[in-house]
Amino acid sequence: MSAETVIIVRKKSKNHNGSHGGAWKVAYADFVTAMMALFIVLWLLSSSERVQKTVGGYFRDPRGAGRMVGTTVAGSGEAIQVKADDMDNLKKKIEKAMAREMKDFDKLKDFVNITITEEGLRIELVESAGGMFFDSGSAMPSQAGAEMFEKLAEEVGALPNLVVIEGHTDAKAFNERRDYSNWELSADRANAARRLMMGHGLRADQVAQVRGYADQHLRKPEAPEDPSNRRISILVKRAEPNLPAVQPDAEPKSTAKAEHSGH
Repeated sequence: MSAETVIIVRKKSKNHNGSHGGAWKVAYADFVTAMMALFIVLWLLSSSERVQKTVGGYFRDPRGAGRMVGTTVAGSGEAIQVKADDMDNLKKKIEKAMAREMKDFDKLKDFVNITITEEGLRIELVESAGGMFFDSGSAMPSQAGAEMFEKLAEEVGALPNLVVIEGHTDAKAFNERRDYSNWELSADRANAARRLMMGHGLRADQVAQVRGYADQHLRKPEAPEDPSNRRISILVKRAEPNLPAVQPDAEPKSTAKAEHSGH
């Protein structure tokens, strides 16, 4: 019997679970990231212009330098840190925004006065004889008044500055009631403006005071019954270095004095 040579061949099987076994995970992660980016783009395309500007502002200024969209304490809107030197820029910005976005602004512009004062930027909505922003004797804003307050809220709400809202009337008596006079009406109109503005962009922590002055600060002292004495004044206060923060849950202060008649 002849001896047989036995040849043993060893084959090494390839391990498919080695270092390249997780490649599919990387590809899947890239796919998920791409899909997420697609959905974000689709969402932005269907969002409002203000949301688009806010998101765009973040990517242009992610550190929040204070002049880009959506990066200041306001959180949204084209914000300007309003200090003394910025008041003129803010005045021009608000005027342009109202002229651009309010279709009837040409009819209203003569009744809107924006001035720079020692306190800050004062925006006054002055009444006409027939009632422009409020009907005579009423604390309910007209359609033009509501639209104006909403637009101002969008602009002012994008600022970090405190705001004071004031109500003023003329010295002309409008009823014989002793329990509802010029003081109540001026304060109610200021509060109505505050509520409407807070529903359209003005933040609760911005409202420093709501004041009712009746006819004690006439626009035309020489003509106390002139309709232009009836007005709502929105004061954007200058930024102060050590201005104490207003607590978000603090109630706005309403100031009203003794009884007087007018509208």
